[in-house]
Amino acid sequence: MAIVLKSREELKKMRTAGRLVHKVLQRCREICKPGVTTRQIDKEAYEVFAAAGAKGLFKNYPTYRLGEGFPANLCISINEEVVHGIAGDRVIKDGDIVSVDCGVKLNGWCGDSATTIMVGKVDPKTRQLCEATEGILKLAIENIRPGRQWSQVARLMEKKADSLGYGVVRDFVGHGIGQSLHEDPKVPNYVSRELVDNDIELREGLVLAIEPMCNLGSDRVRTLADGWTVVTIDRKPSAHYEHTVAVTATGAEVLTDGN
Repeated sequence: MAIVLKSREELKKMRTAGRLVHKVLQRCREICKPGVTTRQIDKEAYEVFAAAGAKGLFKNYPTYRLGEGFPANLCISINEEVVHGIAGDRVIKDGDIVSVDCGVKLNGWCGDSATTIMVGKVDPKTRQLCEATEGILKLAIENIRPGRQWSQVARLMEKKADSLGYGVVRDFVGHGIGQSLHEDPKVPNYVSRELVDNDIELREGLVLAIEPMCNLGSDRVRTLADGWTVVTIDRKPSAHYEHTVAVTATGAEVLTDGN
């Protein structure tokens, strides 16, 4: 793996990109109401980051399935959609959960973050899923320390999800991030033989996009005919939260929290 550690000056630039991602997601939260289409949310997001002189990282992102890039500025995934939902004419309804994933590049550096927005009166079990998945992300951040192995953190994340009966998505994982959206290493939210054999030492300057995805039912997923949208195999709801996080001398620094 070609892991690139970042200097303090580079982390400052990444935090600037992270603040913009946070601003975009905050705008999405404000307008994500019943009656609004996902296309409207996508358009608003574009206007926010374009006004700041940033480039969206998802539009035209390559795919190896259909030979065409991703067709929207955000990934907007509703209810049973896990990730990579495409903005369009779908109308948000009361009770929906809407996962919004945003990545931008500003002055040569990337920020990537996701949140699941609960719209109106959400089913209690689904609300608990969202709150728990966000809590699992927080748990990971709280347990990052230089010298630890990523498997130690991933084990805590997996154990928490398992204790609540949630399916931990295994087909998609977090990643390193810096001047490119996807850098080494891959950052799973569970412990596998591959991770144990090729564990990641947490070192100062390592920057990770940590993104737990938990399902109310099975951990199995499938991709729809559009080549992008991923849904749970049993069509039960899925939640997705993500932050860009730097390993520091004393723990972790969240670069996409808006601070």
